[in-house]
Formats: sequence, structure tokens, C-alpha cells
Amino acid sequence: MIRIDKNESPYRALAEDEISALAIDTHFNKYADNEYEKLQESYAAYNGLDPHLVSFANGSDEWIQKAMIILGEGPALILDPDFVMYEEYAIQFKRPLIKVDAKADMTFDYEEVFEKIKEYRPSVFIFSQPNNPFGMMHPVEFIEKAAELMEEVKGYLIIDEAYAEFLEELPSYPEGDHVIRFRTLSKVYGLAGLRIGVAMSTEKTMNVLNSIAHPYPLNTFSLNIAHYLLNQPERLSDFIALNRKLAKELQLIFHEEAGEHISILKSHTNFLFTHGKKALELGAYVKQHGFQPKLYPESDHPTLKEAVRYSIATTEEMKELRQIVRKWSDSQ
Repeated sequence: MIRIDKNESPYRALAEDEISALAIDTHFNKYADNEYEKLQESYAAYNGLDPHLVSFANGSDEWIQKAMIILGEGPALILDPDFVMYEEYAIQFKRPLIKVDAKADMTFDYEEVFEKIKEYRPSVFIFSQPNNPFGMMHPVEFIEKAAELMEEVKGYLIIDEAYAEFLEELPSYPEGDHVIRFRTLSKVYGLAGLRIGVAMSTEKTMNVLNSIAHPYPLNTFSLNIAHYLLNQPERLSDFIALNRKLAKELQLIFHEEAGEHISILKSHTNFLFTHGKKALELGAYVKQHGFQPKLYPESDHPTLKEAVRYSIATTEEMKELRQIVRKWSDSQ
């Protein structure tokens, strides 16, 4: 079964001989020394950031968990649907949860978000940008207004940019002690299994988040692999371009081969969201023919019950997927 349900890169960014050499050079019998600081410098240099305002943890999940632990005592505000771990970690730490549900057309009522902030004064408002699972972008004007309101209620606005690098140009977001941005090396960097999550904010806020950090937040091998890759900017840019190309090809496959039969949302990520009864039929057909997309049979959200999400695959696998989708469409 070819898994296209986890939004991963289908390729590794490094060759086997490079990985072997890095493994040999990693002294995992000893605690990490200055490897963490080296990754701060290389990640910041590649992304045009201040290395002192960038920190790493065991995936974005750990940053979300830290946010739910330490950022105030008020409610958490989330959109629904969104990345499931926002809700999971809020529940773990018994933080009250407020949701703004998507409308029937799979957009969000941003005025409702503003009213919820004013009424409930959440300590945390966290959302993915682009949205997971829809793949759509929230308007910058919405984010700016939400940031203003969260500052007024003395809460934190967290922008989870897990798929940010799939955008050709990153938007400009509000700044301040109340604004936090999360990213990850799991998607476009092709390092999902190494679990490297990134947090960025002001010095004051990073000190708050890092006040509950582990002494060695990442293993030495993960640090060394990421540092090595980031120190090859041209090669990394080519790898990112490959993942973006695959994302565009995924959209073409479904629009060209099944667009007249199923509803498809425009995506700014490495996955594609389809919905409707015909989308479920196609999803089942794709699964029968060796590809595992993401389905939501146990979801209590009405939008997700008839949804199927597809992630990118290798070039050869995408060709096979196109043939499968075409064959299904021909039978309709």
C-alpha cells in the first residue's frame, strides 16, 4: 500500500552515502554539545531570521503541547476543522476549548472569530496557515485583526506554518510578544522522521516557551542531518522546488481527470482536499488500487465525513495515481 495520507515528502533530501557518513560522524555515545546552536545558525541563515529568536523541539507537536501548558490559564480558541493536535493537547491539559466551525462552503466566518475573542478572552488562539485539512489560506487582514484583539485580551496568537514553504512568497504577519509562529522540517524539507519543530517569536516570549524545555530537546543525529542540509542552500532550494512541483502535479491530476465529478478545494500545500459522495467513491476506488488516502470515517464534523485528502507521492507513483483516477472517471 502506497501511503498518501500523512502529508510527507515522498523523497529523502540526502543520498544514502551522505546519511551513512553523517551517522558515522555523529557521536551518539555523548550528549550534544554545540550542535543545537549550529542548527539555530544554519536555519536562521537560510530563512533570513535572527538565530537567537529561533528554537527547536521534538516536532511542532511539542511546541503545541508547550503552548497549552504554559501560555496563560484561559481558554484555547481553535478553528474546526484544523490540525487535530490543537484540540488533543488542550484536552490533555484540561484547558477550556472554544471552536469556530467552518461553514457549509468550507470557509470560516472571521467575524465570529473576532466575537469569540472578545467574549471568551482566550489565552491562546492557534490555527494552521495554510489550513490543514482544507489547504486554503486565511487572509492576512484576518490575521492582523485577530492579532490586535489577542493583544487586547492579553493572549497569544499562534500561526502554525507547517506548510509555509509551499508558498512561492510568504505573507507578512504581525509581530510582537503576543505573536508566535511555528514551523517544521517534516514537510517540504523531507525530515518528518527526525521530528524537528521550530518556534519563533520575541526574546521575551521565547523565554516563556523555553522555560519548560528539555536539557537536550533534539537528538544529535537529527541536529546534524538538518544542519548539513541547511548548509547547502542551492541544493535545498532545488529539493523544495521538487516538492512544490509534485504538489502542483497532484492538483492537476485530480482537476484534469476527475474535476467534473468531484469537488476539489484549491490547495497551497502538499495535499489536496476533495469532498462529496463522489469523492468518497473515488477515495475508496483509489484505496482498492493500492494507494492509501486520508479518510475521516469516525469524524463528527459533517464536512469531513464526505472528505478525502491526498498527499504527494513520487513522480512514478503520481503517474500510476493519474491512471487510477482516470480509469475511475471513465466509468462514471
